[in-house]
Amino acid sequence: MEEKLILSAKQGDKKALTELVKLYSNTVYNFAFKICRDREKAENTMQETFLSMVKSLSQFDGKSKLSTWLYRIVANHCLMEARKSKRFSYVDVENEESLFDDKYIADWSKLPVKELENKELKKILDNAIKKLAPEYRLVFTLRDVEQLSTEETAKITSLSVPAVKSRLHRARAFLRKEITKAFQK
Repeated sequence: MEEKLILSAKQGDKKALTELVKLYSNTVYNFAFKICRDREKAENTMQETFLSMVKSLSQFDGKSKLSTWLYRIVANHCLMEARKSKRFSYVDVENEESLFDDKYIADWSKLPVKELENKELKKILDNAIKKLAPEYRLVFTLRDVEQLSTEETAKITSLSVPAVKSRLHRARAFLRKEITKAFQK
C-alpha cells in the first residue's frame, strides 16, 4: 500500500502525497521533538521535512524504507537548526574523559526506591539529554529511543557503524554520569 502511495505521489497525485504526510506526521513530529527538545522547533522541523519530501520525493529510490529516508531529513533539519542557534552550549562528550570513571557507574541496587519514581527520573533524563550535543542526541535517540539498528542509524546519519557505536557509547556514558550526579545531590 505504501509503495503505491509513493509511486502515485511521485507521479503528481496530491491525494497520495497528502496520505503520506498523514501517515508520517506523528512519526516525524515525535522524532523532531526528541532531537530538538522544543515544540516550536519540532513543528518547524516537521514542516521543513515535509517540504523537503515534496521537493525531492522523485529522488527517493526505495532502497530503504520511507521512514528511514524521513528520519534522515529530520536529522539534517535538526542539526542545521542546532548549528544556527549556538545560544545553548553543549557538553563536549568527545573530550570528557571523566565519563568513564568508576564513580559514575551507579550501583542501582542501593538507590532508594522513592528516588526512582518515573516523573523525577524522566525530568533528570530529559535535562541530561538536553545537554548532549545534537550529533550525540541524534544517535542516542535513533538507537535507544526509536530502537533502530546500528546499521539504520549509520545510514540515517551518514556515519560509519563504528562511529555510531562510539557516539552512542559516549552519549550513554554522559547520560549515566549526569543521572548519577543528580541522585548524589
